[in-house]
Amino acid sequence: MKMAKAIRRQAATAERMAASTADAYVADQMRSLANAFKAQAEAIKRKKKKKKQ
Repeated sequence: MKMAKAIRRQAATAERMAASTADAYVADQMRSLANAFKAQAEAIKRKKKKKKQ
């Protein structure tokens, strides 16, 4: 599996956990983690695209 895809999967998992937890603090932390994963996946994608040029 490609790294960016794997990281996006982790982001989706963190988002599901945020939606399913009753603890507001944990939900907020999971959303933050999901956003960080998405940013990292996007950075990897941009770097790979730049490399191709």
